[in-house]
Amino acid sequence: MTLAEQAREAVRARPFVHEALRAGVINYSAAARMLDVGEEEPVAAALRRYAAELSERDMPARSARVTIQSGVGRTDDPEERLLAVGDAAFASGDGPLTAVLVNGDVDAWLLTHALARLDAEDITVEAAGVADGSLLVVVERRDGPRTVQFLEELV
Repeated sequence: MTLAEQAREAVRARPFVHEALRAGVINYSAAARMLDVGEEEPVAAALRRYAAELSERDMPARSARVTIQSGVGRTDDPEERLLAVGDAAFASGDGPLTAVLVNGDVDAWLLTHALARLDAEDITVEAAGVADGSLLVVVERRDGPRTVQFLEELV
């Protein structure tokens, strides 16, 4: 495997570096040191070439509605589920959590960026998912309003 192939593989293993390359906001030398796949200058040069090949991400215009629902908790009732992942299911009721629902033009890319934004804001996500034009994020009740704000900014 060539040094350029190793560098690209290392970038793909770190999606934040891939996004930074795509956005053109990366220090190539610092990235080369962090990736640690070879000597700094040749790796930095390989990263520059890789970045030149990447297309800018198209940010689609989205039409979506964000709503909030408090009192969410775990449930065993399949009829009431808002979200189920494995053995964990969440539903409305008297629980300590809040669900933020986005309906409309949503996809896995939006979920990825929503989770990254919430992580950057130190908001713990209890559960999240996306399917059939709906995206749902379950957070602590006190984080609900901020989560709505951040998700509205993304859509």
